[in-house]
Amino acid sequence: MFAKTISTTAFQKTINRQFIRTMVNAKAIVYSNYGIPSEEIKVHKYTIDSPTADGVVLKTLAHPINPSDINQIEGVYPSRPQLAEILGSEIPIAVAGNEALSKVVEVGPDVKDLKVGDWVIPSFPNYGTWRSHCSGKESDYIKIGSPEGNLTKNAAACLSVNTCTAYEMLTTITKLEPGDWFVQNGGTSSVGRFAVQIAKILGYNSISVVRDRPNIEEVKQELQALGATHVITEEQCGSRQFLKTIKQWIGNGQVKLALNCVGGESSSNLARKLSPDGFFVTYGGMSKRPVTFPTSLFIFKNLTAKGYWITKNNFKDLDQKKHVVKTVLEYFRDQKLVAATAEETEIDWEALGDAEVLKFYQDSLQRSKSRKQLIVSKD
Repeated sequence: MFAKTISTTAFQKTINRQFIRTMVNAKAIVYSNYGIPSEEIKVHKYTIDSPTADGVVLKTLAHPINPSDINQIEGVYPSRPQLAEILGSEIPIAVAGNEALSKVVEVGPDVKDLKVGDWVIPSFPNYGTWRSHCSGKESDYIKIGSPEGNLTKNAAACLSVNTCTAYEMLTTITKLEPGDWFVQNGGTSSVGRFAVQIAKILGYNSISVVRDRPNIEEVKQELQALGATHVITEEQCGSRQFLKTIKQWIGNGQVKLALNCVGGESSSNLARKLSPDGFFVTYGGMSKRPVTFPTSLFIFKNLTAKGYWITKNNFKDLDQKKHVVKTVLEYFRDQKLVAATAEETEIDWEALGDAEVLKFYQDSLQRSKSRKQLIVSKD
């Protein structure tokens, strides 16, 4: 009886230790109303229990602050999470953020492909990534490997939006062959930078259009070092005289694709560079002006104009997303891709109080207006 009692007590201590180990005190940045992000966000505390049989518990390693994240809080982005009574909240809330890199810290007994220490990203948008920890089913995440090799937290955390957007537009809109050309505005944007790098890997030529600025030669050299074949200003793109120079560059080649993220007059000038039967793709509108497209180009060049939105594609075809993620991951690991620059700021979720965490994110939102922000959790 005594031996049995000792055994039972030891078993109970083991259970208690496991329970304590798997109870995670977590924090998230949430909102319950749409509006100005810095005014609407708040800190929500919750606990995460042991994972379900096919579930995992994750620690967030890093996440960016993207324009789409801000637009979701404002209530103006077409795709956004539903406000719901989640994470023990008594009022409907949503967790901010779409992209993140997380590390597996615990797995359920039926989990097959993930193990503790693996790096993962969310399978779908609207996941809610501005938080210290999260939990879900194994199928909710895409494994991107372990923290070894040349993959940085910055590259991994920002993988599924800008990098994949550039790759998909270059490979799924029309058939480009090595030696073909594409032209794009927004050449200094994250997508623009990835586009010229991926094009170089695939053997495509590029013309990147950028706004004129005092250090324009420095910008041109930077983009050409990434892989841009030529870099021109918006003024040069709209110049009939400079068009002769562009034609000399292209020679007998074909400009089959134009990538537009600006709109307005910039989009018209971009479209004029396309060869007959070319494709004009709009994936953004930074100028907030309508896309203008000369009628004659539709008629006499038989151009095709369409939009591109990676969020919709990700919801529609998860297998395609996994394929693209795997492909660009290899580019990063082989050091063929350079991650977009970002201001990295570390947060200590455990050490900071709620008011300090809130102030941290309000300040980060303010800084994101002038420079891309990457929030990195303290190890």
